[in-house]
Amino acid sequence: MTETAADVSAVSGVSGVSGVSAADLEEAGRVLAAEAARFASFGWMRGTSGNLSLVLSRDPVRIAVTASGRDKGELTASDVVLTDGEGAAVGPGRPSAEAALHARVVRLTGAGAVVHVHTVASVVMGQRAPEGIPFEGLEMLKGLGHPTHEVSVTLPVIANSQDMGVLGDRLEAAMEPGMPAVVVAGHGIYVWGADPRAARHRAEVVEWLLELAAARG
Repeated sequence: MTETAADVSAVSGVSGVSGVSAADLEEAGRVLAAEAARFASFGWMRGTSGNLSLVLSRDPVRIAVTASGRDKGELTASDVVLTDGEGAAVGPGRPSAEAALHARVVRLTGAGAVVHVHTVASVVMGQRAPEGIPFEGLEMLKGLGHPTHEVSVTLPVIANSQDMGVLGDRLEAAMEPGMPAVVVAGHGIYVWGADPRAARHRAEVVEWLLELAAARG
């Protein structure tokens, strides 16, 4: 897929009114497109599902979010929308309907990037363990920032809602120290990190843990 003149114009249209340059937004689009292609190759973003975000500014808060309704395995640098600290679009384009939840995670955690993917294991375990999914004594927990495998952590599970305010409240209430992720029952997982690479690594670790839990029955 190639960018059209309209695509470039849409990206450049944010410059001068958002506090983020067109070049910075375009670069964020490239980064998020590459990350989305990786997750799509795993089968974690089937169809047009899932969304990714990258913080570009803290004052004011400006977040690049993947555009709504696009095949996540075919994104280009222009398939991104700039939003404010509440998840509302700043400039052209329509962000994912869940942009407000990305913004909420950023406010709560100080994260620089948020990953939301739809995996089978997250749905299975969300249904099987609605009270939360415990993990203990696993080397992979070090991938979430723990200095040793000798820790016990719980991956929270929250009920789904189409109201991002309600969902955000549930996420805030359920957050667990040492677990930069939450499962939304019947939906998927949200994972966050300091930057897209860190968020990606954590998402891969969390999914590995979920697959292990699902395999254990």
